Amino acid sequence: MRIEGENGAPVSPGSSAASNSSADEMIENENQSLRDRVADLEKKVHEQTDEIMCLRSTLADVLRRISTIEGARALANNHAGGRATPTKDTVRLRHNNSDSARDVSKRASSYLPGRSPSSTQIRGAHEASKPFNSSPHLRVTFRRGVHYQSTSSLYSDGHSSSSVSPAPSPSPTQANNPHPVHTARHTTPSPSPFASPARPHQLGVLNKRWASTSDFATPAHHQYHHLAPSPTPTNSQLARRPNSGSLHNLNHLRSSNSQLNLSRHGAKEAQYNGEEGIVKMYLRGRPINLYVPTPMRETYVPNGPSSSPPAKLKLEWVYGYRGRDCRNNVYQLPTGEIVYFVAAVVVLYNVEDQMQRHYLGHTDDIKCLAVHPNKLLIATGQTAGHDRRDARSWRLNPPSDPLSPEAEEWPHIRVWDSVSLNTLHVIGISDIERSVACLAFSKADGGSLLVAVDEAPDHNMSVWDWSRGERGYKLLETKCSADQVLAVDFSPVDRSTIITCGKNHISFWNYESGMLAKRMGVFENRERPKYVTSISFTDTGNVISGDSNGNLLIWQRGGNTVYKMVRGAHDGPVFSILVQKDGGIITGGKDGRIVEWDRDLERTGNVIEIPEQYGSPRVVTSGRGSQLVVGTTRNCVLGGTFTFPLRPVMQGHTEELWALAPHPGHHQFLTAGYDRTCYLWDTMAHTIVWSKDIGEHAQSAAFSNNGEIVIIGTTSGRWFVMDSETREMYSQHQDGNEPIQVLKFSPNGQYLAVGSRDNNIYIYQVSEDCRKYTRVGRCQGHSSFVTHLDWSADSQFLQTNSGDYELLFWNAGLCRQIAQTSQMRDVEWATQSCTLTFATLGIWPEGTDGTDINTCAKANQMDLLATGDDFGKIKLFASPACQQRARCLEYGGHSSHVTAVGFLQDDSRMISTGGRDTAVMQWVVSSNSSSSHR
Repeated sequence: MRIEGENGAPVSPGSSAASNSSADEMIENENQSLRDRVADLEKKVHEQTDEIMCLRSTLADVLRRISTIEGARALANNHAGGRATPTKDTVRLRHNNSDSARDVSKRASSYLPGRSPSSTQIRGAHEASKPFNSSPHLRVTFRRGVHYQSTSSLYSDGHSSSSVSPAPSPSPTQANNPHPVHTARHTTPSPSPFASPARPHQLGVLNKRWASTSDFATPAHHQYHHLAPSPTPTNSQLARRPNSGSLHNLNHLRSSNSQLNLSRHGAKEAQYNGEEGIVKMYLRGRPINLYVPTPMRETYVPNGPSSSPPAKLKLEWVYGYRGRDCRNNVYQLPTGEIVYFVAAVVVLYNVEDQMQRHYLGHTDDIKCLAVHPNKLLIATGQTAGHDRRDARSWRLNPPSDPLSPEAEEWPHIRVWDSVSLNTLHVIGISDIERSVACLAFSKADGGSLLVAVDEAPDHNMSVWDWSRGERGYKLLETKCSADQVLAVDFSPVDRSTIITCGKNHISFWNYESGMLAKRMGVFENRERPKYVTSISFTDTGNVISGDSNGNLLIWQRGGNTVYKMVRGAHDGPVFSILVQKDGGIITGGKDGRIVEWDRDLERTGNVIEIPEQYGSPRVVTSGRGSQLVVGTTRNCVLGGTFTFPLRPVMQGHTEELWALAPHPGHHQFLTAGYDRTCYLWDTMAHTIVWSKDIGEHAQSAAFSNNGEIVIIGTTSGRWFVMDSETREMYSQHQDGNEPIQVLKFSPNGQYLAVGSRDNNIYIYQVSEDCRKYTRVGRCQGHSSFVTHLDWSADSQFLQTNSGDYELLFWNAGLCRQIAQTSQMRDVEWATQSCTLTFATLGIWPEGTDGTDINTCAKANQMDLLATGDDFGKIKLFASPACQQRARCLEYGGHSSHVTAVGFLQDDSRMISTGGRDTAVMQWVVSSNSSSSHR
């Protein structure tokens, strides 16, 4: 063939080939240049996205801090010297045509007796993060609510919690409340940058939220449906406006951690014999005779009106973290707050400011947590409530009303705003079985989807369009695995790719056209692990998995076979894999080591050894700069770097918690439990003063009257005498082989009463500055184990309760039972820890079996009584609570039985301990002089 040029001259094949090659090279160079430019542009977009995200979070944090400062100023002007002060103002962006801002001083003083204040709205990140130039009519208005928060104390400069206990909602029996209800006016929200761009018509949903730790709201009973009192208390009473299912209304109906209700003590009405001055109450049909004090005999009416409690509580601090059996549940937000959970509380902890905020929307154990790609929205999943754990058929018995208190007891997911703490969506009621095991937001599409795996036998996996409607929209559901599922995650590159892992499997899911296609991971000739314990994604979309053999495996994007394997990365299971922004990888394992790798999984040489006392790293996440935040298997949160050692940010108990003893002279208290460890806590600094391993399960504790000695009772019948400052053990004693249920010094400090599970109370004489104990005798007469005891104010008598609902009285010096119990009707008691007395008749709810109330404590200087029950609730009563319909304030937060409550010596704070939730909660006690509910 002859090849000619443009002028007809022949062209040699060699020159033609050279020309073509040159052209190909030019095209390739241009393509490469275009690819490089596109890569640079993508990198800039990602960087700008991160910057915008940080600016959003910073702006929201600034607005929150401004409101805190405004609240502190109002505090100085309006509340001098009190423990309770108005909470920080909430920030609201409004248009000029909305309601004008009211005078701050008028708002602060508008909480009148019998009148409920307007609920304060928090617009949160959705509006706070909008550019101010988006509308020339926007302005910031500070609105003062009538919330209450504690001051840090005269002895501390630290900040108190910003969680707010809403004003109590009236009980169903208070239908005739004459006082009007004042609810806040809502404005139509402007479009939010966080809403899915695919659904602009749903932007208004973001304004429909449930208050968790904000909004005092008291519904009027002529407006809302009545709820029948339930023998099993719920975390909050929900009611709905007729013909309205909007979450918007529930801001004013739902008080997630307190309510005012009337409790009935049992199925039978109490019977009063005025001639003998005896009131007979019934527990499970068993009659209990209680003697009315002489001054009250003529006027006492069992079902007469009762006083409201003279104070209320606000959750100030939560000690503890759930890391022993949960994964991927610690994150640091751009605002600097560390978010994690324990019991039914999500804690947002700013370590630098020493400030905690609390999301209290859940009613039972929180099991998992996921942070939205915008770093402002959070999803948390809970287990079934106390009433639903034994239900065999979930789907055949769905709640009749998804917004009712009954529905709250079902396992579900809550999507909420981390700035305002308002609930935006409640997802999965009647769709999720048993509990939510793990959660994840999608990443490649900006977080429009949410995947959840429950703890049903087949571990169902469901994918949700979570922002669609108040309850979200379930796109699909499928059986995930018959074996345990430990983690689930979306690919950051492929919107349709989901990975799950757990026992005997790692699965690769592809979501297309409403269907999920599943491929099991193929290990080929490699050792198949019993558990795939952790997964993470690289920036290129490859999957890194860690297993129970301590190996790391890389699975290529789009495939289900192993691309690369690193054997022996850890000596034991790999609990956590963190891929950093620069591509570096950090892993944490059961061997207590945190190891740094480069992007090719080559060791960098940086290793952190976590001390054994803190446990193994359960989750490792990025903090600010090069800092790491680590959650451990011994319920600790640590912070540090590879250069500086990790230090505890939060510590907690690891097993069931029973013993609580407030210090008689300082703002301190002691706790102990089945983890064999005693902690002395400082309520002002929110830190541990000291800890000690006593080598046995602790059941009870008590301080001597001067606070120099602490007594620890164990489950083996042994009790220890220990110096409260040096932790020196002075002596140990043995009383039977059963647990020491209760320990208490007499008011004059000369005697110690030891109540045992062997049905006896042992009396000891105290000498040598509470360092020597000589047994005086043993009080015998109970037919069941001793549960509570109190000394009389003159240190001569004891009153005790037992497991079979007995109330007995004793002459302590003689160790003899007082048969003529009518003689004890006018005795003044130094404490009120016995739950079955005339002064506590009104604390028993309807349908109780006598064991539902575990603990009771009276304030030292106020007529205030606190109880803790099997349903995780704390209730406040006016003392004495001797009317059978005693009014109370109810608070949630614990997810297990509340084992102990106690007031500090000045009644400024109350401490509560949960049993299996291992949480210790510190509440601020604020006077409630404005309350007039009778």
